[in-house]
Amino acid sequence: MPTQVGLISLGCAKNLIDSEIMIGHLQQEGMTMTKEEDRDLADVLIVNTCSFIDVAKEESIETIIQAVNARHEDPAREKQKIIVAGCLSQRFNVSKNEDDRLPGLLPEVDAFIGLDQVNQVAPIIRKVINRASGEESIDTVTAKPQYIPDHDTPRHRLTPSHMAYVKIAEGCNHTCSFCIIPKIRGQHRSRTQESIVREAKALIASGVKELNLISQDTTYFGMDKWEGRGKRAKPTSGVDSERGESLASLLKELNSIEGEFWIRLLYTHPAHWSDELIKTIAECDKVAKYVDIPLQHISDHMLSVMRRKTDGDYIRNLLRRMKAGIPNLAIRTTFIVGFPGETEDDFEELLEFIREFRFERAGIFTYSKEEGTHANKLDGHIHHMTKQSRMRRATSLIDEVAKQVNEEQVGRKMRVLVEEGGIARGEWDAPDIDGRVFVPDEAKIGDFYDAEITDWRGYDLVSK
Repeated sequence: MPTQVGLISLGCAKNLIDSEIMIGHLQQEGMTMTKEEDRDLADVLIVNTCSFIDVAKEESIETIIQAVNARHEDPAREKQKIIVAGCLSQRFNVSKNEDDRLPGLLPEVDAFIGLDQVNQVAPIIRKVINRASGEESIDTVTAKPQYIPDHDTPRHRLTPSHMAYVKIAEGCNHTCSFCIIPKIRGQHRSRTQESIVREAKALIASGVKELNLISQDTTYFGMDKWEGRGKRAKPTSGVDSERGESLASLLKELNSIEGEFWIRLLYTHPAHWSDELIKTIAECDKVAKYVDIPLQHISDHMLSVMRRKTDGDYIRNLLRRMKAGIPNLAIRTTFIVGFPGETEDDFEELLEFIREFRFERAGIFTYSKEEGTHANKLDGHIHHMTKQSRMRRATSLIDEVAKQVNEEQVGRKMRVLVEEGGIARGEWDAPDIDGRVFVPDEAKIGDFYDAEITDWRGYDLVSK
């Protein structure tokens, strides 16, 4: 009987792709995946974890402990093996301090695998199944991840058939003071443009109507491969196809693929935007006029402390150029409030910035103190009550802007992609992040539908 494997995937879309790759390799090796409701029947349970911020880390640990407890409490799961994969495993298994390493903290877990092992999961499972009771956990995590997928990497998509995430690069070269990602996922490493285009063509041929391009820093695509005098990329280099493969050259190639589909840009960094990229998005009809560009703050003081490599004037100028150069553009961004050293003046400048630019889509996060980051060691950490107060004030303003934006959509016609019965997403709405558009039940799931907006409810629109 084939080995049965259950999988719990936590965290972001980048983590989801890792889960899809693991499933693809397991199926290639003849193993079968259990349904969510049948995880108690699995011979092996994989928990693919997230460890970006405290809340994600706590959810990952809680999920692992629940799996361990279920094995003790449920006789049917007594022999079930547990594997911890993903960011939590990567983050804490390479610690120089043995007391902080997961095998010692969670001895009940049978194996820990990192980001370089997602394509080696089948042989690791075989070792786990043969692992005798009482033996030490199998630990395969490597310190500096190098793996990136290719167009022919085995993969079983977990998204609806009409949309897919495409990971164009892995890792990050930025050293933002609040972020642990470079220490977890390693340095930026791009796939080749050819590899991505071949994957995209296969996805479109299979019926996909939306390609969501993702990486830790989508705008840095190709820059790590620029070589030669005057070509090597700097932390503030802009997208430039004359220096080598870039996000602009990739978008042009993807846009030339035959078929009716959207290309959506997620996780861009403001430091790498250029006039070429703006012009490319404007000219490519299949590229959604939607840009995800986390800005984090606008105060020069905060941007410097956050190590964002940009200042307030640069950001304001960039946004104006983007809006002027890309008709009907929606900008999705996120901000951090309560960062160490944030003054009331810094925060008020942020509020005024939100009022001025009226972001079509925006999210607010309170600063999360993360061990291993530069910000964790800074002076001037903000009291939690002050952080919550600023969070409420900023959220209230964003809600007010969202109301204005939605009111302006009433009476307009827009093309939407139908997600499920009566629910669709517009060009300005990324999956699992933004709002929805309510459409007639007869609109076919997985197809585009021409909607006329008649009303709005909160963050959602209503059409006929």
